[in-house]
Amino acid sequence: MTKIAYASAGLAAGILLTSLAFAAQETYEDPVKQSPQFYKVLIDNDQVRVLEYRLKPGESEPMHRHPAGVVHYFSDAKFLSSSPDGKSVEATVKAGDTVWRDETTHAAVNIGETEAHGIAVELKQSADAARH
Repeated sequence: MTKIAYASAGLAAGILLTSLAFAAQETYEDPVKQSPQFYKVLIDNDQVRVLEYRLKPGESEPMHRHPAGVVHYFSDAKFLSSSPDGKSVEATVKAGDTVWRDETTHAAVNIGETEAHGIAVELKQSADAARH
């Protein structure tokens, strides 16, 4: 094979892998559609979507995506959150905690002893636009 053929094959492989990576990102579902048993839509307009969230101890939800926004917790909870790259992180929240959440893709398991209960305010515009 000539150098040009190798370069062309490498370029094609790189484009294919990049396309597959972006396609895989796009396949993660909206959590409300994927796990309606855990989410209740309270408000949905052109600015925000407000979700009530409940996850009992031991329950898990599959990989899904959230836009940037704010989450307020009504109960103490302990989660094991996994990202698409396979990394897992434990997180503990307390009743009354309010946190900013950047856009994220994750799966979650309630590993605590109490029901996780919260409200998520998801922004419909980019986080950068919201900051201006």
